[in-house]
Amino acid sequence: MNLIDLSTTTLDLVLEATQNRLWLQGYGLKAASGFEALKTSGLFAVYMDEQRYDAGNLKFERVIVDQSEAENANPHPPTPSPLHGRGGENTEYTRDYFQSKDVDHAVMFFLGVGFEVEHHLQVYRDTALIEVWQVIRATGDEPLHITRLDSFSMDIPADDYEVLAFNSDWGQEFEPVRTALKDDLVLETRKGRSSKGQHPWFALFHESGQVLSGSVAWSGNWVCRFERLAEGGYRLSGGLHDWSFSKDLAAGEAVESAHCVLALGRDLNHIGQQYAQVGRRAWYPHNALSSTLPVEWNHWWSYEDVDINEAVFLENVKAAAQLGVEICTLDAGWFGPSGETEWHSYRGDWDLVNHERFPNGIRAIADAVHAEGMKFGLWCEIEGLGKLAALATNSPEFSALRDDVPLGYVCLGNAEAQEWAYQTLSRLIEEYDCDWVKLDFNLDPEAGCNRVDHGHGTGDGLYEHIQGYYRVLDRIRERFPEVVLENCASGGLRIDLGVMKHTHMTFLSDPDWPVHDLQIFWGATTMLAADACLHWSFSEWRMPNPPPQQTFNPRDPSLTAQQLDFYTRIGMLGVFGLCQKLPKLPAWVSKRLAKHIQIYKTSIRRFVREADLYRLTEQPRRNGEGERWCAFQYSLPDWSEHVMFVFRLPDAEPDRWIKLLNLEPERLYQISGFEGEVWKSMRGRDLMDKGIHFSTLHEEGSVLLRVY
Repeated sequence: MNLIDLSTTTLDLVLEATQNRLWLQGYGLKAASGFEALKTSGLFAVYMDEQRYDAGNLKFERVIVDQSEAENANPHPPTPSPLHGRGGENTEYTRDYFQSKDVDHAVMFFLGVGFEVEHHLQVYRDTALIEVWQVIRATGDEPLHITRLDSFSMDIPADDYEVLAFNSDWGQEFEPVRTALKDDLVLETRKGRSSKGQHPWFALFHESGQVLSGSVAWSGNWVCRFERLAEGGYRLSGGLHDWSFSKDLAAGEAVESAHCVLALGRDLNHIGQQYAQVGRRAWYPHNALSSTLPVEWNHWWSYEDVDINEAVFLENVKAAAQLGVEICTLDAGWFGPSGETEWHSYRGDWDLVNHERFPNGIRAIADAVHAEGMKFGLWCEIEGLGKLAALATNSPEFSALRDDVPLGYVCLGNAEAQEWAYQTLSRLIEEYDCDWVKLDFNLDPEAGCNRVDHGHGTGDGLYEHIQGYYRVLDRIRERFPEVVLENCASGGLRIDLGVMKHTHMTFLSDPDWPVHDLQIFWGATTMLAADACLHWSFSEWRMPNPPPQQTFNPRDPSLTAQQLDFYTRIGMLGVFGLCQKLPKLPAWVSKRLAKHIQIYKTSIRRFVREADLYRLTEQPRRNGEGERWCAFQYSLPDWSEHVMFVFRLPDAEPDRWIKLLNLEPERLYQISGFEGEVWKSMRGRDLMDKGIHFSTLHEEGSVLLRVY
């Protein structure tokens, strides 16, 4: 028997190799009782010709462990003798000081008849978070027909469990659903966008209070299953959805499954913090601009593609510079033939500029933004293919089809279309001197393209499209390392850890009314760091029939400073953006927004960028249910300083005690605002046991506090 110990300071993870088989010997939090995984766990599963293959029935050959250090890791790491002294004869070790992420990467090799499986397992040090995926390679003479790829498969004993998941649709992102786990449960999307239907994340609560969370890091169709075992307990599995999926491999060909993340935590805050910590140091791309967390103005909701033009945009640029905004983004409406055109129909014709609206072209807009000392951003839906686009006629081979019916997007599973997308984005960035590109995707591919002339098969068109999109993004970042790529899909309908490895931040949702904003931020930060979450404060919408709650009018004489602060501070929780008719703002509103922007830039965004986030209240709900007070605590990693956001929502009780978390019990903390307000001094123990009493806030009132 050989033991392969991949444990961290917080995670016990031990595998056992016995008689050419590999078993999960131990998986759980250090020094804690709660979750445990059964030895029968298959680790993964590959289905071919209705046969399941996993670690329990494939021949285990060997494991290689790569112990890599991040740039800021211990300069004198311990000697990597067999991992914790218990590797065994089938274990090899390498030491490679590349610019990595404080991660131990184990690759386990399994042999089947005519194929090989590489099971990859990355363990992120100082966390209880792991990442798993497989590479399946055809090694025989006969082709393989793969119909299902479960990136993780874990058996757990019978016990009392509750599952938290989030449903999702346009303007309905991060809608919580809690279910007592009694029978089989399936979480999934079949819409072709990762968070259309449900978000690719779950939390499984054990009666001990511990939490097991999983997330499928994939931007297309995915599934997570909780299946009752005949002998008792449950089998947890997840990865690419097998619905309408298949992959054919010829000899020597390989396929990589979707990456999946599993994390154990003491509670949901601990889970979210681990996702954020690993995301920041290992997953999210970074450059100088993205790391700044620039304050953004975007024209869309206030002007859409009807009222925007060169003069309007440049007038807003002048006003934005006076407010302290750092980037101005030109959203849809800039491209296509001149005249009154509807942007959606001309997606794909990125070579055309609407010169009736922008007579001097887009570069003149960018130059004007840069002349004001700000950065320039541009919207593009590089995957989209409008019904009137010349691209559809001139390059019909680019079009995604299913059963010969156009799906409305460019299939990036086609190598030629993939090159077109890369060259087009490169040209836009270079010609228009872009610092930021907002990449949108406004349709549901569902099962995806099944053409046979694209280089993919009939069952893997969506899979190859997503992989192609990732490759385009990586090539763009390599060529333009200082350009920020923003992820968007009808708001928040393609939010997943897969695309977050290739873009710098994600837009959370199209609507931005206050309670909705708080609900989606609360939900999104269970899987994303706050500095990966971009959203705007309460916007003024041009749309004739907006969501009924989307009512903000900055010129309303009944608008109060208290309400404006409430709306604006919600936007400051993450990457701060706004969408207003800036030149038409009343003077007092402009002055107040400028003050909030200054506070964000000088005091708040370093917490958004670096701090651990604690939810101090339960999730508010946009339907009027759920928590009606909402509070968040940001704590710097060294615990030296904390920031506290507190919001009293409509219909909330008049007063509330809110307790802080994870403070030094005997330390005397000073509590103050950011505009000269002095609150009080309190011991950490009192702040955690009793909390701060908020009794003077009106509905739609807020407080922003520094605790130090």
